[in-house]
Amino acid sequence: MITIDSTAVIGVIGAGTMGAGIAQVAAKAGHPVILFDAMEGAAQRGLEGIEKGLAKLVTRGRMTQEEVDTLLSRITLANSLQDFAPSRVVIEVIVERLDIKQQVFAELEEICAADTILATNTSSISVTAIGSQLTRSQNLVGMHFFNPAPIMKLVEVISGLDTDPAVADAIYSLSEAWGKKPVRAKSTPGFIVNRVARPFYAEGLRVLQEGGSNEATIDAILRDAGQFRMGPFELMDLIGHDVNFAVTSSVFAAYFNDQRFLPSLIQQELVNAGHLGRKSGRGFYDYSETAEKPSPATAAPQKAPAHVTIEGDLGVAEPLVQLMIDAGLKVTRVDEGEGSITVGNATLRLTNGQMTTQRAAQQRNSNLIHFDLALDYNAAKRIALAPADQADEAALQAAAGLFQAIGKGVSVIDDVPGMVVMRTVAMLANEGFDAVNQQVCSEADVDIAMKGGVNYPFGPIEWAYAVGLGTIQAVLDNLANTYGEDRYRTSPLIRRKVAGGL
Repeated sequence: MITIDSTAVIGVIGAGTMGAGIAQVAAKAGHPVILFDAMEGAAQRGLEGIEKGLAKLVTRGRMTQEEVDTLLSRITLANSLQDFAPSRVVIEVIVERLDIKQQVFAELEEICAADTILATNTSSISVTAIGSQLTRSQNLVGMHFFNPAPIMKLVEVISGLDTDPAVADAIYSLSEAWGKKPVRAKSTPGFIVNRVARPFYAEGLRVLQEGGSNEATIDAILRDAGQFRMGPFELMDLIGHDVNFAVTSSVFAAYFNDQRFLPSLIQQELVNAGHLGRKSGRGFYDYSETAEKPSPATAAPQKAPAHVTIEGDLGVAEPLVQLMIDAGLKVTRVDEGEGSITVGNATLRLTNGQMTTQRAAQQRNSNLIHFDLALDYNAAKRIALAPADQADEAALQAAAGLFQAIGKGVSVIDDVPGMVVMRTVAMLANEGFDAVNQQVCSEADVDIAMKGGVNYPFGPIEWAYAVGLGTIQAVLDNLANTYGEDRYRTSPLIRRKVAGGL
């Protein structure tokens, strides 16, 4: 067992936003911290950035000036790597280049004690590859923070092929002592977060590419029904398309062109045009001073229905029934049926991953309308509807009137398989289960990572259990059948759990 107490010296190489943030976290926990950056003046600027951020906390009453002064007194600026000799742990936060990281860690092996733990904050490079040129590769571990490091709780603790389990345990415990929520993962492309998050962007881009709806509407559906803090297009604009496209391309290449991680031609075009998002003033949205963000497509008000019939169990959408009753609608319940809502001449069913048009033809019900998944139908502000091509206008108006009567905004989208929230959640869960199936991490760590690292409202695996793994499997299988693409193959672990009654 390796212990790292609060008196242990922590070295941080790289004084940019992330490195300075990590130095602040370590100093706040009581550690003496050595901060270094090879670029002249960068370490001083990093320290000034820490001071500026802490001054805001004093203004807000979250820290006293005395506490700030004590924290800052623990940080020492280094002149060279030689100053890292007393470090118990050294965290590297430098450029994402394998050769440079290998060179820095090789120098540290010559400078630091034989038992010094070397940690890399890499988000995309194999920890095993970094350690391959080291004499003591067992001392190297991934310690991947998320920006901004003082605020974001997640730390991915990544074990390379040679990493000593005791070293990984020590960094896990250290992260906890720093008030973080660590998760464990093997050194595989994207680790947990950057791997599991790919479908959030990819499925939104696919719906856009197929004309399912526009960016503003897709974003609104995922915010208002899925309760994600941001939709995929506004989030990609915030991250920067050069960065987001590069990560997707890197993961795609690292997994030997697995179609599940296929980059988007739409995003490539944005990068080619220099439309990188907020930082360039234009991405999916226009960020110039005079520009107005477009509003999502919202259906015009329709009459509330006189009568609603519920056939069978609506599953995860069952809360809709009570909302109808609470809204004063006349509701008749029939036990038989596969789970549908009849209002006027319309039949409404939760999307199952098929095109509504396809399902309508199979069931010989021309006025079939799919509605999308919501994280919480009680709290959802918006519901998406996708009518079959055969459906008449009266059916769509009746469906819209029903959801408006229970207080929901309605966005009508074109008939794309799985709609927006359902296909996104199904693919996020699929990737999470596949990571577990491939022994990268645990189910619990997938959910902790996605909630703590990218602020998902619900872990994708726990969300899949709430929806029902049988439903998730059916959605994925229907997507695969419709598209004929390996991209939508269902994780063997989902199939195993469904077959086992889970």
